[in-house]
Amino acid sequence: MAVTETVKRRVPLDDVLDELSPKENLSARDEALARAIAIVTFRRLGTLGRALNERLNKDPKDERLLHLLATGAAQILFLDIPDHAAVDSAVRLAQEDAKLHHAGGFINAVLRRVARERDMILGAQENTQGPWLDTPTWLEERWVEQYGEELAAKIAEAHRSMASVDISVKENAEAWAERLGGVLLPTGSIRLVERTPIRDLPGFDEGAWWVQDAAAALPARLLQAKPGERIADLCAAPGGKTAQLAAAGADVLAVDRSAKRLKRLEENLARLNLKAATRAIDAEKLDEAPFDAILLDAPCSATGTIRRHPDVAWTKSEEDIRKLSGLQNRLLDKAASLLKPGGRLVYCTCSLEAEEGERQAADFLERHPEFARQPITADEIGGLTECLTPDGDVRTLPCYLVSEEHERGGLDGFFIARFVKNS
Repeated sequence: MAVTETVKRRVPLDDVLDELSPKENLSARDEALARAIAIVTFRRLGTLGRALNERLNKDPKDERLLHLLATGAAQILFLDIPDHAAVDSAVRLAQEDAKLHHAGGFINAVLRRVARERDMILGAQENTQGPWLDTPTWLEERWVEQYGEELAAKIAEAHRSMASVDISVKENAEAWAERLGGVLLPTGSIRLVERTPIRDLPGFDEGAWWVQDAAAALPARLLQAKPGERIADLCAAPGGKTAQLAAAGADVLAVDRSAKRLKRLEENLARLNLKAATRAIDAEKLDEAPFDAILLDAPCSATGTIRRHPDVAWTKSEEDIRKLSGLQNRLLDKAASLLKPGGRLVYCTCSLEAEEGERQAADFLERHPEFARQPITADEIGGLTECLTPDGDVRTLPCYLVSEEHERGGLDGFFIARFVKNS
């Protein structure tokens, strides 16, 4: 089961689903439903866990049984799926599992009680821990310390909602916003309002645009790529930032250690009719002539993407942050060595953690006196002054750019800093 495999192996849910779908021979519709169920289960795992624990006479020792109950309860409480269908599918899955086939009656009884007591469960969740019910304690403690109780609670609340679907276009953003029925954000991205399959939207086949969170689109824009400039996009896959740089007319080298992810990047560029050189290599080992500019979107804990990847909250740890901050440190040093005098470096991570953002920027400047911070201004990010730090860096949060008019809002949590190498 995808939820159990994700937690057990501590790998991204997307990777597990990509592995399981061919084995289970799922149709596109069934695959989308399975993904939606797993995502909602992780998004509301705390609420589901409490609801189930209060309705169990004893704590089942089998993790697969607990996760099967959680996915069934997620459908009943948070998805538009008939109760009987959710219960029946959970019982059927148990019967097909050699270790759980005996638990069909138990699962049926528990989930039917959840369905009967739906209103009680949903009403009670707000009277306990509020948004923190669905956030692991270690993340709650970190965010309260870094952002303060009020802002941290808003972050946790934002993680309980569906993520927005944002679009980056090669040109004519205003016209494409109208054609797609979306909203043109102040940052230049288009936010889709209606839920329509991406491939069915106008402009997909001709490569006029690509899906990219509005916050994820900022780093490449802040690099201010110019036609003909030689630019390295380090850790480039899946390629949204590479596409932005190529669309600006730059001579781009996209570097990523994963050949598989680079292949997907190349496929995306082909659809967009954009060109970039690619190199499947660990960025730390890259040996190239100096570049005019470098974009480093470093591997990180990805806690800023919990809105769209809620499994991150339950598969990452503080030890991951420690290890990844060391890697970010080394990648920044490598990027510094690959840049021409007078060249620009944009460093970013999709993390909410200071060790992977603000502290990295400060430590980098201490290690490299040949670099200076190039402060980012509000007009460069659509006037979103709340996203600017006192040092002139960018810190976006999931609770920013939320709209009362549309169900999906917010931003991925990003840290972005821009540096210039002294001539």
